[in-house]
Amino acid sequence: MEHQDKNKPEFVDIEEFAKAGKQPPKDSKYQIRIDKEKYVVEVPGMTGRELLLLAGKTNPEQYNIYEKLTGGQSVKIGLDEMADFTKNGVERFMTLPLDQTEG
Repeated sequence: MEHQDKNKPEFVDIEEFAKAGKQPPKDSKYQIRIDKEKYVVEVPGMTGRELLLLAGKTNPEQYNIYEKLTGGQSVKIGLDEMADFTKNGVERFMTLPLDQTEG
């Protein structure tokens, strides 16, 4: 039987922590929100590509993903750039399809 700390939550909701002005702990599972869907992950960060794939975007090259910060600022995450879920103020992530221009 695994011993679990009764005070430690099953996962950390990074959106709740951001809104409360608290920094998420580094040794946890994280609930992240991408667009309207919530996902629980067991890593403290993922690349833009991994986040897009998690969100069901099977062609991540056709999307941009943004980190939405407390205060309304959005920061673009590159496909191979790491998003840190333990960073203070990260609320959620948003995806946007790239404009498809026909030649």
